[in-house]
Amino acid sequence: MKQVKIGIIGFGTVGAGVADCLLKNGALIAARTGIEPVLAGIADLDVTTDRGVKLPPGLLTADVGRILDNPEIDIVVELVGGTTVAKDFILRAFRAGKTVVTANKALLAKCGAEVFAAAEKSGADLGYEASVGGGIPIIKALREGLAGDRIRSLVGILNGTCNYILTRMENESASFDDILQAAQAAGYAEANPALDIDGFDTAHKAAILASLAFGEWFRPEQMAVEGIRGLALQDIQYAAALGYRIKLLAVIKEAEGKVQLRVHPALIPTRSLLGHVSGVFNAIFVRGEPVGDTLYYGRGAGRDATASAVVADIIDAGLNLAHGCRGRLPAFRPHTGCAGVLPASECRSRYYLRLQVSDRPGVLALIAGVFGDSNISIASVTQKEADSAVVPLVILTHEAREADMQKALADLRGRPEVAEKPILLRIEDLP
Repeated sequence: MKQVKIGIIGFGTVGAGVADCLLKNGALIAARTGIEPVLAGIADLDVTTDRGVKLPPGLLTADVGRILDNPEIDIVVELVGGTTVAKDFILRAFRAGKTVVTANKALLAKCGAEVFAAAEKSGADLGYEASVGGGIPIIKALREGLAGDRIRSLVGILNGTCNYILTRMENESASFDDILQAAQAAGYAEANPALDIDGFDTAHKAAILASLAFGEWFRPEQMAVEGIRGLALQDIQYAAALGYRIKLLAVIKEAEGKVQLRVHPALIPTRSLLGHVSGVFNAIFVRGEPVGDTLYYGRGAGRDATASAVVADIIDAGLNLAHGCRGRLPAFRPHTGCAGVLPASECRSRYYLRLQVSDRPGVLALIAGVFGDSNISIASVTQKEADSAVVPLVILTHEAREADMQKALADLRGRPEVAEKPILLRIEDLP
């Protein structure tokens, strides 16, 4: 039986989970695959904190060179995170001819082209299943399971923190700030939650998925990104009354020979498949040809789910090493004719708009005129009763161009009949 020796760099939450899985399930993996995974070393600056994993003596070290410069180690698992030293470790591993497995979505989203070029030059494999969706095997699905399909769209809930917050806001009729504080206390949100709630974590993952689906390496800065910070409970409740739930979505679609690539909160039908995804769970809805519609669902983060994905990549890499076929599946290969990202102003969707307007005759006609002048068709209007001279008005539109909607908003903001800043959300009509 072929032994494959593994070195882990980074012994935090996920690193401890990977080590625990390899130590506990090593015999099972060997029985299933014919390769024996051997944990040969773990490097971390902190070698004293108890991670709850019983390691063999001498396995943990503060010297990363014992992993990267050890000729016996076949696979380097990078779990440090970030885009500085983590990149240095990965590139150094490739120069040493070692296979690399990583969960580092930020690094791949920002520096993917450089990392993939280094992998190709070395002839080594690069596994990154855990970079998107935790335990959901979406990377493997796109690289292998759907390799014969032309991908038309991916729409996904890719951040468990945001989905947890939105689910609790809806279920408990609580404010964003209150639920965010509760999520931080429960360990579901970071002390500084900006990466999650402002949409950037989702954007990193969306860039990776879009690149695999459409064969051109995209970067987060190419997409329009909005988060859920400050989302009003009022809009969650109005959406529910209309048959929708609000979710933070990554929307990736083929459009006019380009790729529509955006991250934002959106109304989706309550009865849709994604509409049933709650709490910390993630899901990605993929439409391809000829496969049609497929859905990938599971825990999107956390020690065990992410460790499962890392170990799956280790097994794949180990099998390739055992059979002398490194590079069988390139980390990334350009392969399509899409001509870049569709400008955000040209993206099309339906819209939800909430206005606070003067409760007097003629206001509805004025607003309808603004929309008509901007080439936007109104699908429905709901006026909520209020004991004041200003009332909430909720408008749903037919599909419209983003530039036209922004023109209408600019016009409405300058009207004395509109008392507050309009609230605009997009609608995704999913099956």
